[in-house]
Amino acid sequence: MSRHTFTGNAGTTVAIGWDRPLATFFVQVLRPHPTMKGEEEMVEWQGTEPDELPTAAAAIEIAGRYANLPETLGATLETDRLKTLGSVDGPAQRFLYRS
Repeated sequence: MSRHTFTGNAGTTVAIGWDRPLATFFVQVLRPHPTMKGEEEMVEWQGTEPDELPTAAAAIEIAGRYANLPETLGATLETDRLKTLGSVDGPAQRFLYRS
């Protein structure tokens, strides 16, 4: 799994990355909770289902609504995905899939 975090607009924090077990890119957007000091609330979370965001471009499109992202992010995310191609699930992950 990879995760890259950016400071977004209006106090948000944007996390974007690749989740190998789900074979999807993901985007999480958090902002400070309006009434609970020190806590955050989820604004958006995409990429929680298998193959939900199959391309880096799909994830960047969502994350780009909340933050200015570097031009090189697509290549970085694709490199993250490619690095996991040879990875296999361990015994604990295989056990969970059977459940």
